[in-house]
Amino acid sequence: MNFQVKIKEESFAARAVRVAEIAAKYADIVDAEGRFPREAVDAMKAERLLGIQVPRHLDGEGATTTEIAELCSILGQACAASAMVFAMHHIKLSSLVEHGVESAWHASFMQRIATEQLLIASATTEGGIGGNLRNSICAIEVDGDTCRLEKDATVISYGSHADAILITSRSHPEAASSDQVLTAFLKDQYTLERTHVWNTLGMRGTCSDGFLFKGEAPAVQILPKPFAEIAAQSMLASSHLLWSGVWYGIAVDAVSRAQAFVRAAARKSPGAPPPGALRLAEVSNLLQMVKSNVVAGLKAYEDAKTDPDKLSSMGFAVAMNNVKIASSETILEIVNHVMLICGIMGYKNGTPFSVGRHLRDAHSAQLMISNDRILGNTSSMLLVHKQDTSLLG
Repeated sequence: MNFQVKIKEESFAARAVRVAEIAAKYADIVDAEGRFPREAVDAMKAERLLGIQVPRHLDGEGATTTEIAELCSILGQACAASAMVFAMHHIKLSSLVEHGVESAWHASFMQRIATEQLLIASATTEGGIGGNLRNSICAIEVDGDTCRLEKDATVISYGSHADAILITSRSHPEAASSDQVLTAFLKDQYTLERTHVWNTLGMRGTCSDGFLFKGEAPAVQILPKPFAEIAAQSMLASSHLLWSGVWYGIAVDAVSRAQAFVRAAARKSPGAPPPGALRLAEVSNLLQMVKSNVVAGLKAYEDAKTDPDKLSSMGFAVAMNNVKIASSETILEIVNHVMLICGIMGYKNGTPFSVGRHLRDAHSAQLMISNDRILGNTSSMLLVHKQDTSLLG
């Protein structure tokens, strides 16, 4: 039995833990230097984790969104940037898995992702519209069997390090801004001219620079379904849920550091409740709230997957938006609590209780996609839709 087969027989979690051990060794360096977490991504490939979502008949392992979210949380406890790369890859892969199986080219592409462990990047933002992914200025041009696209992509997640990019555009030059398609371009089918450098407060290792993208490829690489359908039925949910898995992982590691700090203080003063003990109990409660929120969201998504109408409904969109809002806001509260528990030892870098990186990474959560934009969308839907308040969903 060869090593690759042995890996497939192991649990996803066991494989992710090995990746997390490597990611943790380089997390501070990746953050300080703002460099791509190459060691962690190489480990993901070695553990065959980039293709686990691909269906089994295409040489993948048929992993569910719930299973992938768990791996995001494991990796998030080690290095948030590495975890976010993993999450973003699988968010894009979900679009292929849910909407590209019936296309011969995209099925073959998924098989390549699984066998060759290709890393897939995302290009949905654009100069002039920012992070409004449901609108595009650029348009793909189809000439016979060939398609061409030029896009001012102000952010491409780890664009310089990807093996392929899934990119949004208008479906043709005369199309409305919301009439979009999603196209897969392989690395040898496009050029990237850097226009913005990713020098950020946190999530520095995602290396999401801005580029002028120019691509030319066979037109069959355009996904056959409209992007509106892809976004509503897979990308919305997978983004909010897998991102939340990463954020939960950040919070788990921060709380673990706080617990270790309080335990150390208790050993020094036996019989007396250590400072920070009550705050630790509070932060444990908040952590459980995040977990419950994400678990409920994952269950709702898995239950709805067999019903396209439910996936496209306002009620489902509101539920997924709420998962994202609650997770992204609560983890900041958690890490702030941890900072107060650990005091100067949490504020300083290079201690076993340091949470500066966690805090800076956590601040990205409210910006991906902007919570204000999400709340605006939710408020519009609630004007015409009654929210489901049943405990049974």
